[in-house]
Amino acid sequence: MKIDNATLDRIAELARLDFSDPAARASILQDMQRVIDFVEKLNEVDTKGVEPLIFMTDEQDVLRDDEARTEVTKQEALRNAPVKDSDYFKVPRVVDKS
Repeated sequence: MKIDNATLDRIAELARLDFSDPAARASILQDMQRVIDFVEKLNEVDTKGVEPLIFMTDEQDVLRDDEARTEVTKQEALRNAPVKDSDYFKVPRVVDKS
């Protein structure tokens, strides 16, 4: 399959992209053609008898126990706060009182 200017224009329209710069247009056209050529090359590979790959490895997720831990104390967390109260971060109001 060959990517031409009309196809590139349609893709740009659908993706809301602007390829008005001729150098950028030529570059993206070349990159898209390389992708299409790569996919076509993959289609040439004989995959009869090959099971679809669902997972990259047979490894199982190793999960840790969910334990509550205090790694940073309240004082350590508040130490770098630009504005703070005795026990709280102070931030600008983001909700109106209406």
